[in-house]
Amino acid sequence: MTIRTALILAAPLALALTGCGRSDSASSEAQADTVEIPANEALAPVTDAPVADPNANAALPTDTATPDLTEEQKIQAAGDDAADTAAAAADAMNETAGKQTEGQ
Repeated sequence: MTIRTALILAAPLALALTGCGRSDSASSEAQADTVEIPANEALAPVTDAPVADPNANAALPTDTATPDLTEEQKIQAAGDDAADTAAAAADAMNETAGKQTEGQ
């Protein structure tokens, strides 16, 4: 028997063996009604009355509101934030590079 014939016969035999196997996994024993029970509980009628929230439509306090900035001030603040972020990233990279060179 040649190698090619052996391989051609091995594939159907392997599939036949897997078809005869047994499964001990819990997913094969799961039933559909176990999934529907929590869904039915969620659809149960609600008997509690809704409660009004007195602060739901309250305006924000005026002392916490940010002052109106000009477009130029907004751009400057964004640039400052970007510069701070870049500096923090550079510090983190330098710190990481220092730790790597110490370990080698």
